Amino acid sequence: MGEQADDAPLLIWAEGPAVSVPEPAAEPVGWRGSRPSAPWASGGGGGGGSGGPLGEPPSGGSVGEAAQVEEDQIVAVFVVTFDPRSGNMVEWCLPQDIDLEGVEFKSMASGSHKIQSDFIYFRKGLCFGLACFANMPVESEIERGARMKSVGILSPSYTLLYRYMHFLENQVRHQLEMPGHYSHLEAFYDDKKGVISAGTPASQQPVHWLPSIHRYMYPEMKITHPAGCMSQFIKFFGEQILTLWKFALLRKRILIFSPPPVGVVCYRVYCCCCLANVSLPGIGGTVPESKPFFYVNVADIEMLETEMSYVACTTEKIFEEKQDLYDIYVDNQNVKTHHDHLKPLLKINSADKEKYRRLNDQRQMLMYSQEVDGDCSSCEEDLFILFFMEQNNRIFQTLMEVSSSQDKTLTADHARGMGLDPQGDRSFLMDLLEVYGIDVMLVIDNPCCT
Repeated sequence: MGEQADDAPLLIWAEGPAVSVPEPAAEPVGWRGSRPSAPWASGGGGGGGSGGPLGEPPSGGSVGEAAQVEEDQIVAVFVVTFDPRSGNMVEWCLPQDIDLEGVEFKSMASGSHKIQSDFIYFRKGLCFGLACFANMPVESEIERGARMKSVGILSPSYTLLYRYMHFLENQVRHQLEMPGHYSHLEAFYDDKKGVISAGTPASQQPVHWLPSIHRYMYPEMKITHPAGCMSQFIKFFGEQILTLWKFALLRKRILIFSPPPVGVVCYRVYCCCCLANVSLPGIGGTVPESKPFFYVNVADIEMLETEMSYVACTTEKIFEEKQDLYDIYVDNQNVKTHHDHLKPLLKINSADKEKYRRLNDQRQMLMYSQEVDGDCSSCEEDLFILFFMEQNNRIFQTLMEVSSSQDKTLTADHARGMGLDPQGDRSFLMDLLEVYGIDVMLVIDNPCCT
């Protein structure tokens, strides 16, 4: 089982087989006869199904209460197509009067014509979206030999979108094979539709950024949910996850570039945000939230100009030139910054190496217990989130204790006690104190001055 955990199922999905033209009598997957059988309600694509509660219940609450908090609320379903003459366009949606401006580009990433299939998470206003894209070769001069479509949904919370991954995948293939037949999507929307109250000011609308720890998630769901990407994230970035951890904790604007497929890169956005969790009361109230914006394109530039902190990904190389939009630019496994004061944080120090070793040791112990003891009560997402949350809590607990002491002096011993390198992390500590407004005097010598 240890090997299976690192088998990159998301990458396998993203590089799936090409879509082929079906036999004329073929039916879309999940439907029989004239009466639909709700394909979104089974096989990991369902809102309820056999999945059970997905998040840790609130303090003092029951599992059932947690399920009620995260109820299905699909506010839109849509089909986007690529027209050789007009470009990307929304060909159909429900409700018909919903504002989907820009979704035609968010749900079909730039460069998608080069791949066969993909999935994309994105943000649209107060909502989050998930779209599945597919590209099918056709013998048509009008379509220039290829038919490309995306089928997607919008919801106030991205933590529930993965439930419909398989349904959307099946439906985009159905739309390619039988264009213009929307009855399955209409039935889906009628079953799952929700509304966002128009009377509530935007600033008070609930925007759900990060999920709680998924103690009740069944293993079979991890293939299409971000919970399945933690080991890939660690393998891909290696020790550099500690660099990303520092930037995420400092609430920097992190932009990840990658050519399509972009679905796996959206999961890297999610993982980056998971690095910055802090559970201590009173910490981070005055700093921006760590927001996963997922996929962004040039149409989002105006929005990104106003953001103080975010993590996002893009397939558009032009973003690299727009340095006013980001603090950290990640190109493949190359993490870089144009800010001189942040460049010292790019260097991996001895404390970073030790944390990375401990993280891998804990991962190996978890996989061993799952394989030998059959213990599936914990998952790798729990371990990953808790590892960094405990590290973050230790840092802020120490900083708050020092700030409330009489001399307010932070020493090298304090730094080591927080799991940091007194000299290698000096710049990081100084930035952390400034960002979080913690009144502490740092008395660790600057290595450049000794």
